[in-house]
Formats: sequence, C-alpha cells, structure tokens
Amino acid sequence: MTLIDFMMGRRMLTLTETERALVMRKGRFDTILGPGRHGIARRNTDILRFDMSEPHFKSDYIDALVKTRPDLAHAYLTEVRTGTDEVAILNRDGRAFEVVTPDQRTFVWTDAGPWTVDRIDLTEGHEVPVALAQRLMRSGLTRALTSTEVSAGHVGILSIDGVVTRQLPSGTHWFWMLGRKHGVKLVDTRWQAHEVSGQEILTRDRVSLRVNLSADYRVTDPMRAVAEARDFVGALHLSLQLAFRKTLGALTLDEVLADKVSVSADAAAQVRTDMAALGIEVGEIALKDVILPGEMRDILNQVVAAQKEAEANVIRRREETNATRSLLNTAKVMAEHPVMLRLKELEALETIAGKVERLTVHNGAEGLMRDIVRLQD
Repeated sequence: MTLIDFMMGRRMLTLTETERALVMRKGRFDTILGPGRHGIARRNTDILRFDMSEPHFKSDYIDALVKTRPDLAHAYLTEVRTGTDEVAILNRDGRAFEVVTPDQRTFVWTDAGPWTVDRIDLTEGHEVPVALAQRLMRSGLTRALTSTEVSAGHVGILSIDGVVTRQLPSGTHWFWMLGRKHGVKLVDTRWQAHEVSGQEILTRDRVSLRVNLSADYRVTDPMRAVAEARDFVGALHLSLQLAFRKTLGALTLDEVLADKVSVSADAAAQVRTDMAALGIEVGEIALKDVILPGEMRDILNQVVAAQKEAEANVIRRREETNATRSLLNTAKVMAEHPVMLRLKELEALETIAGKVERLTVHNGAEGLMRDIVRLQD
C-alpha cells in the first residue's frame, strides 16, 4: 500500500487468475474485479471473493445483480435458462459440464469457459440419442436419465405415463427422467412352447377325462398383443382349454380314442383363429395325452382283454376246422388208395425205429412186402 492510498483511506486487494471479486459500495453493486492488484475504499465497501475453480456463480445476490446491473452480469457471467419443454447441455471446452433441466437456470463465470450450449426440445420426445447418453455418461451426468435394455430376440413396448406409444428394437435405450413415467414391457418374439396339463373334460357319454396339450407359438405383432390382451400367454392358455373342451365334449370316449388327430385339427383351427386376432401365430398343437380315471381304465382293459380273447377263440376254431378238414381229406385219400395207408404205416415204423433200440414186426418184412404186392393186385 502506498502513502497516497493510505491517506485516501483505501486498502489493497490482490486477486489471482482463478479469483474474482464482487465489490459492493454502500449496499449497491459497484463492480466485479478480475486478477491483479486493486485499491478499494475502506469505508462502506463490502467485497465478495469467488474461487473460479468452482465455475458456478453461487450467490444470494444473483437476482439483484441481474436486475440492477445487467451490464456486469452480461460482462462476467454466462446465463443458461431453459423453457418448460427444454433441456440444455452446458459444455465446457467441448465437454459436457451440466444438464439444465426444464424451467431452470444456471450462471457460470464466463472466463472459466469457453462455454457452449446444446438445447433439446422435449416436445419431440423424451428418448435420448445413444451418442448423447454416452457423452453424458463419460461426464457423470446421468442423474436426469433412465435406461432400459431390450435383449436379443425381444422387442420392447414403450409406454409413457401409461399410454402405449411405440415399439423398441433390441439394444439399450435412454430417456429423460423429467416428470414423465416411462415403462417398457419386454416381449419375446421367438418360437416358444406352452403346456396345458391336467385339463378335466367330460365326454358326450359322460366319461371324465384328463388331457395334456402342447402348443408352439410366437408373437408376430407385439403392439397388438400388448394392447389387446393384458396377458396374451394367459389368453392362449384359455383358448386351448375352451377349444379342446368344446371339441372333446361333443364326442364319445370311443370317438376320442379312435381319432385323436382329427380332434386336434378341429380344435387347433379354432385356437389359431382366436390368437391371430391378438397378433400371435400358433404353430403345432398336439393332444399329447388322454388320461382315464382308474376304474374306467380297468374296465377298458377288461373290454380289450375280452375282445382279444374272442379274436383268439375265433382264430383257434378256424385253425381246428382247417386241421379237421385236412384230416378228413387225408382219410378219404387213404380209403381210396390202400397203398398210401401202408406207406404211412412204413413212415410211422421208420419214425418209431429211430427212437427205440429194438422193433419187432410180427408179420415179418417178407409178409409185409407180400401184402403190399397183394394190395397192388
């Protein structure tokens, strides 16, 4: 401090390159000082020092400064203000520094820049481009964002404030979390199998059955499937139940057991028609199992056993008849040709001779041959 400064009642203030000072004289804004050595009046003067390592201008006097000394605010501060449906990305030297949400404002020291501002109109949608989301992630500015991931083989159905809006492909999607509620329902678009097990069905002849069904399906129109049904898988389950119950209930037990394929085809056609209205393609539908109650199964087993026994008796009688007819024919041939009878006797003797050690023929071989000659005469 020089003698002149002392005699004039001034004090000296030294500011570095990273400091600024707001000078107020007699309660009014006087000036903003930059780096250097400054002489300031001692009386009726207040000084507010700011460290520019924190680029934001944070002071209770900001509104009054902008109102009464807009020239000072414009010369030293950069203001970023957003509208109702607007987001601003404040960039410092090309790097995202701050996200200014709707109906907000922020002030930074202009000399702490350079500053640029990117403005985003939210009336065009709340989805954040992936490149912007990644840039904000690198700067740690994702507090205003929310994300969802749609895995491969799936699509996401986006709803905003409960209203279904559009379909999202696989990948990661980012949204501004600014007063709106975003929901994403994942829908698997691959072929899947659905099982309907243990369905109780009463046939036309009042026989209780349990059937197991299987159906392959895939979602071809996810938007319609989500919009038309709260649970489209449950809708498929119910359609399979009703179609097969109606089809099987109109048939007798014998008809069901005799032709399960045609039964499946009729019911499957009804299911495919119902589910096509929900944007679901139904592939193969199989009536896998028909399960009878224990007592009915025993009765059917007895019926089958009786049928098979009757068939066996018919076959046995047919064979006995054929055998008897053959014996009768043989007897007729031997009666008409006595030599054939003697030959049969010789065959019988040959067979017996092979099984015993000694065979005695009372008539003798010579007598036997003589009898054969006599028969020929």
